[in-house]
Amino acid sequence: MYSNILVTENKTILTDIMKNNLLDSRTPHELLNWYDVITKQNYFIKNNDIKIHKYGLAMGDPSSGVIVEIFLQNAGNLHLAHQQHRNNITNYFRYVDYIILIFDPKHTDIKEILTDFNVIHPKLHFTAETENNNSLNYMWK
Repeated sequence: MYSNILVTENKTILTDIMKNNLLDSRTPHELLNWYDVITKQNYFIKNNDIKIHKYGLAMGDPSSGVIVEIFLQNAGNLHLAHQQHRNNITNYFRYVDYIILIFDPKHTDIKEILTDFNVIHPKLHFTAETENNNSLNYMWK
């Protein structure tokens, strides 16, 4: 997930959020400077070798979770209303990158939902699990 979040695209999202929320003139500048510093220090260690993500975010970096959250909330806000209406989704719950959708399978096809979700963004890929014996295998694989 983290390596799929494009740093430059997310900076644009963050800029738009700040414009739309009428922050004072200094706050956007300070937050974007913070963002640049953090995303340029984007390294991790693999097999005792230091690697640098050129486009995505480093796993384990405390700020990566916040940046991913901004990205996912934006993607959800832009596309969820359409998805809910088109696919008759009655409830949507998200925890980090896990999503639970509640819908009536008599009126909705999980394959159509999955197809619709997988065109939200080229860097996001969704998979589906359905309930089995009235339970979900959610986050405890």
